[in-house]
Amino acid sequence: MTMASLAYDQCDKGFSSSYMLLKPEQVGLLDLIRILFYSDLEKREFVDCPKGTHEEESFRRRWIIFISILAQKFLLFVSKPLAWLGSTIEHCLNLVSINQNLFILLLNFFKGRVVKPEKTSANFLSFIGNLDKRIELDSSINHGDGRYYAALSMMAAKASYENVSYLRTTVQDHWKMELVGSYDYWNDYQEKATTQAFILFDKSTDEDHATYVVAFRGTEPFDADAWCSDFDLSWYELSGIGKIHGGFMKALGLQKNVGWPKEQEDNNDDNKRRPAELAYYAIRNILRERLGKNEKTKYILTGHSLGGALAILFPTILLLHNEKLLLERLEGVYTFGQPRVGDTKFGEYMEKELRNNEIWYYRFVYSNDMVPRLPYDDKDLMFKHFGTCLYYNRLYQGKVVEEEPNKNYFSPLGVIPMMINAFFELIRSFTIVHKKGAAYKEGSLMRLFRIMGLVMPGVPAHCPQDYVNATRLGPSDVFSPPPTVESGNPNQNAVLV
Repeated sequence: MTMASLAYDQCDKGFSSSYMLLKPEQVGLLDLIRILFYSDLEKREFVDCPKGTHEEESFRRRWIIFISILAQKFLLFVSKPLAWLGSTIEHCLNLVSINQNLFILLLNFFKGRVVKPEKTSANFLSFIGNLDKRIELDSSINHGDGRYYAALSMMAAKASYENVSYLRTTVQDHWKMELVGSYDYWNDYQEKATTQAFILFDKSTDEDHATYVVAFRGTEPFDADAWCSDFDLSWYELSGIGKIHGGFMKALGLQKNVGWPKEQEDNNDDNKRRPAELAYYAIRNILRERLGKNEKTKYILTGHSLGGALAILFPTILLLHNEKLLLERLEGVYTFGQPRVGDTKFGEYMEKELRNNEIWYYRFVYSNDMVPRLPYDDKDLMFKHFGTCLYYNRLYQGKVVEEEPNKNYFSPLGVIPMMINAFFELIRSFTIVHKKGAAYKEGSLMRLFRIMGLVMPGVPAHCPQDYVNATRLGPSDVFSPPPTVESGNPNQNAVLV
């Protein structure tokens, strides 16, 4: 038995009643191929699980594990060139932008007056930021409008991809709110700071509506570590709660070989102090301090993609630690393009606890976005969404549903309709500015993604552009209780889960 296995066995009752951990860094090519032909998964050194729990695994389950490990090993292998490629593309995009356009850039080049972008400046945008350059909030959506927190949350989720100078200028100068801080958090398992989040304070109205917004950054396209978190199909089962995606828990702040103790321990495996704090513990402590100063102040959690997964897992650990103050002050969770994070039991547990604590949970899905359909919802992967989804079509017509259409995305019958829809989205990118105004104009990079969508419709549908549009142009009545669900119990309150 390895030291890691022993450590997990020792913390079994206090943290996880069962688990399956994949360790791609320990697998060789022959071992990886062998899992396709032998069902004794628990005998493999790169799989850590309690003895006797995974003796016979189906081929389909082993195939999924094979793909997960292969993807992670590939990402680890290309992490440096991928980061370099991303940095180069971002530099080129900002070089063109800061010089106004390609023509003026060439003109400046010949004149020797090229303006060079600085990565830490307020006008430097990430790759995600270049897809949707909007900075201003929609001035027509104010407190009292059901869309207010949704629209603010999505803009915060989009801004979470940017550097601290951009955040300071955007939050303080444009939104007239307070930037509490922008943070890089440690991942014990990746042994580096890979999780990012920022906190703002919306004090623009009276103190009864003063609200903190915690926004978790999603997966950056050229960040191999974030993609590894997404592809890591390890899971932990928390007693009485259910099974939860291991990669997301690690990103949130799971302590290696310890789990989720009430407080963050100072040391890691090497008996050295961590260079950075863990996300859950650091954010919890900031909120404790801030909310303790005003009993009327509340907060909301938000995130796009991976950030959405972290946003909904945050209250899970609050519940585990019985953080009464923070649970009482949590106004709602707004996630956009969020992947599945746990099994059926976990979903049932969270629905019950969110309802008991009167916490609103809105899970936004735009059209054919691929990410909310992952990991698969089937017997081999066990991941399920919970709560109710706010689904928006190509026309930004929103409705409350129990599950987004085509829940696993890859359907032979759905290919043609999705491609047709992507074609009309491409046409819309040229026409929407004339119908809705300059705030909805799409840039060349976003239109390039629309063209890619003709082959892979789920890719452009995941971009922030359509989620921002949905929160602004979609109906406000979907946020007003009690809505009805199109299928299932018509008396179910579909928003306060």
